Amino acid sequence: MHDRRTLLALLFALPLIAWGGGALYFLPLPNPWSPVVATGYALASIAIFFLGRTWKKAVVLFALLFTLVLAVFLLQKPSNSRNWQPDLALLPSATIEGDTITIHNIRNCDYRTETDFTVQYDDKTFDLNALTSLDLFLVDWGLGSVVHTMLSFGFNNQEYVAISIEARKELGEGYSTLRGFFRQYELTYVVADERDVVRLRTNYRQGETVYLYRIQGDKALFREVFLDYFRSINQLKDTPAWYNALLTNCTSVLRGHTRPYYQKVFWDWRLLANGYADELAYEKGTLDTSLPFAELKRRSIINSAAKAADQDPDFSLRIRAGLPGMGPSAQPK
Repeated sequence: MHDRRTLLALLFALPLIAWGGGALYFLPLPNPWSPVVATGYALASIAIFFLGRTWKKAVVLFALLFTLVLAVFLLQKPSNSRNWQPDLALLPSATIEGDTITIHNIRNCDYRTETDFTVQYDDKTFDLNALTSLDLFLVDWGLGSVVHTMLSFGFNNQEYVAISIEARKELGEGYSTLRGFFRQYELTYVVADERDVVRLRTNYRQGETVYLYRIQGDKALFREVFLDYFRSINQLKDTPAWYNALLTNCTSVLRGHTRPYYQKVFWDWRLLANGYADELAYEKGTLDTSLPFAELKRRSIINSAAKAADQDPDFSLRIRAGLPGMGPSAQPK
């Protein structure tokens, strides 16, 4: 019979064995070597605990083998030079001179369907003193507790710059949450017109519910968050980084840019279950609190308004019309 400590050590090692097997399975090796190497690693790791003379030796041997796999994983380098999907081919950037920012490669795709579209990019210049609002989009695709998050910055409540943090996919590549744990995608910031990143999710994708909330704060705070975003955006243009489904995703990166809003939150389970981020923000006074939260959430759904607005140049104003906390400036002219 094996020592109880050996079996206990194996129990604690199983998650690492699973992660290491996944890391090797997704290595860019010729078929069929990736699954063969991954299976071999998993079997060897388990065998160590049954063949080792003592549990201490088994732990040491396993640690050495896992360290080798971890080193191989960490040696993979992200790149900006791949055969990207057309809508992710160009990276945004910004030139900042005093109170003036010129944003390059603002995306505004002309959609016919979710997968049939014409890619368009624009450069626009904004006065940072005109940055007057910050809005949060939550996109629920059916899971409820896990959603996609986006921020949008409003200039004089007339023009809006939306930023969506995403996995940068290559041509013909789909998104997989599992692959997202194993350095299969680079990280990208999509800087876009709301008729692109919002309308895509309300008008063309099926089964997605989009919520829009006004975030409370002053112009100085909005400016701090906005410039922090573009420091990272400019850095990514020169130094690519990996997307990670757990650690470097749409919400964890957003949370990093909005640190001032989280200073009073030491820990809350809703930091991980981002589908409840609006509830957390409401409790902290970051959203409009003039209504009960359930009523606020119900009235913040914009799908119908977005479908009615469609390609209207006043799309951003029309999806905000009548929303709690938006005020009369959100009404289209």
